[in-house]
Amino acid sequence: MLDYALLAALAAVVRTGSFERAAAQLHVTPSAVSQRVKLLEERMGTILVVRGSPCTGTPAGLRLSQHAERVALLESELRDGLPGLPQDGPAVTVRMAVNADSLATWFVAAMAGTPDVLFDLVLDDQEHSADWLRRGEVLAAVTSGAQPVQGCDSTPLGALRYVATASPDFLRRHFPDGVEAAALARAPRLTYNSKDRLQTQWTRQAFGVEIASPTHWMPSTHAFVDAALAGLGWGMNPEPLVAGALRDGRLVALVPDQPLDVPLFWQRSRIASRTLAGITRSVLTTARAQLTQL
Repeated sequence: MLDYALLAALAAVVRTGSFERAAAQLHVTPSAVSQRVKLLEERMGTILVVRGSPCTGTPAGLRLSQHAERVALLESELRDGLPGLPQDGPAVTVRMAVNADSLATWFVAAMAGTPDVLFDLVLDDQEHSADWLRRGEVLAAVTSGAQPVQGCDSTPLGALRYVATASPDFLRRHFPDGVEAAALARAPRLTYNSKDRLQTQWTRQAFGVEIASPTHWMPSTHAFVDAALAGLGWGMNPEPLVAGALRDGRLVALVPDQPLDVPLFWQRSRIASRTLAGITRSVLTTARAQLTQL
């Protein structure tokens, strides 16, 4: 049988990245947390935490940590029907994966719809966020894939609309004869990170071919907008973030009436949890109000 006091210590270390912060969260000493994690490692016969700054879970440690958090989620819901249980337990933490642009545009409003939950968000590209579900490291994810991960349900959310934008000065400097493929191959673009394929997808949609070009690496949603405003390059910006700049002319669309709609899906574990069901209702309601419905 698993000792859940030991599992709670492991989960706290993995979540906070530190034995000291885990101890503060659990209201015990760092030495006690260390002893509990060490004892659990001895019982499991494997290393569960990579000690460092920050501390990280091994694959086995991550699986056990997620198991502990699922148990805590279910136990928190027992309080409603069992008055003999302590009613002042800690708020439950739910770990989810979401892409940065969703977090910057609509997902915070969905989180606000479930105020009694603590969120532990993992940021990853929408094409890769389902991997966190496959590894069992999160309970839910915003993904670009409709096919549900094993053990999960998948529901369409709508599409996050992107516009290829740049400053008027950038267009004058790099596209004096209009936006065409040869000029795009020379003009610097903005790229979020190595997983970001939006600019390539847009050139294929707009011009029928993938167009490679020099790039600025810009791993921040808001810095991405700022870089476009500053004339550093062109890039695919979420329409909700740049609508005002497009209206007042600080940004312009490279090709008018050629947005890129990225369909998104809400995938979540089939674990029977009222808390997760409440999060799902809030996510679906917010997405249908704020995303483009295809």
